[in-house]
Amino acid sequence: MAKQATSLAPFEYPTGYQWIAGVDEVGRGPLVGDVVTAAVILDPNNPIEGLNDSKKLSEKKRLALLPEIKEKALAWSVGRCSPAEIDEWNILQATMVAMQRAIAGLSLTPDLALIDGNRVPELPMDAMAVVKGDLRVAQISAASIIAKVVRDQEMEALDKRHPQFGFAQHKGYPTKAHFAAIEAHGVIDEHRKSFKPVKRALGIE
Repeated sequence: MAKQATSLAPFEYPTGYQWIAGVDEVGRGPLVGDVVTAAVILDPNNPIEGLNDSKKLSEKKRLALLPEIKEKALAWSVGRCSPAEIDEWNILQATMVAMQRAIAGLSLTPDLALIDGNRVPELPMDAMAVVKGDLRVAQISAASIIAKVVRDQEMEALDKRHPQFGFAQHKGYPTKAHFAAIEAHGVIDEHRKSFKPVKRALGIE
């Protein structure tokens, strides 16, 4: 059982499991790019100090924790669904598939998956949803940090290819600046065509 960092709220882990994976997603709300998930199995004998919900940590802190998580975790994996898959299935379904992909990518098969939020994807092992899990479960906090850093870096790379959209600043979320950029420059392939503001810009709402 992973020891809890003191910054996390108390959580009663289910008993009888050896390998517990934490799973979280980043990027359900943005109008552009992949929804990114991560799954992490921590080493109970090698705790990581300072884990928390990635949104509550500074970018500097997330970037400092990332290599430590990757080094100390028994296994970690990233899953994703593309804008085309999001448009085909809807964002909730795509998030569930991305979580399945992250868990399937682990080099060690967990016997329990703790999923942040209130929904659980179909999985070949026991699974449990944990509301506000990124604030309570070390494994989910670690997953949230990996997913957040990966997606932010992808938005920064997209920003270099399309600097007029300001993706490095708003990370693809529906901000006034993003709406203004869509208005001025239209949409790009990476935009999610099923999301209302993008549909509106394409005249297909």
